[in-house]
Amino acid sequence: MNMSKLHSAVNEYSQVGVASGVEQASPHRLIQMLMDGAIGKVAMAKGFMERNEISQKGAHISWAISIIEGLRASLDKNAGGEIADNLDDLYDYMIRRLIRSNSENNPDLLDEVVSLLRSVKSAWDELPAIANMK
Repeated sequence: MNMSKLHSAVNEYSQVGVASGVEQASPHRLIQMLMDGAIGKVAMAKGFMERNEISQKGAHISWAISIIEGLRASLDKNAGGEIADNLDDLYDYMIRRLIRSNSENNPDLLDEVVSLLRSVKSAWDELPAIANMK
């Protein structure tokens, strides 16, 4: 995991209003927090989209994209190998779907991104349990 890029992503996460606990969090917990932050921003964007609040919708989609870009930038492709490459592709896909959702005003694409983020987060949440079993 690239710690300088992770800190950059954490700074983005902190700027969107979720700074509590960031200073004491482990790198693993920081990734969980970033994923939660991205999920929250996409969910908020959907609400703004449904209420036709275009400016707020765009702002929250932009924040979600910034967080996902931070997650993507924190990948260590040397250590992560194929998994890091797959996550890089998935994060890129999520970003493209968010951009498309924003331009088309399509809430289904927001739901798709939230579902993908939850799947990745679910796998990430299992890592401590798996590491402790070894």
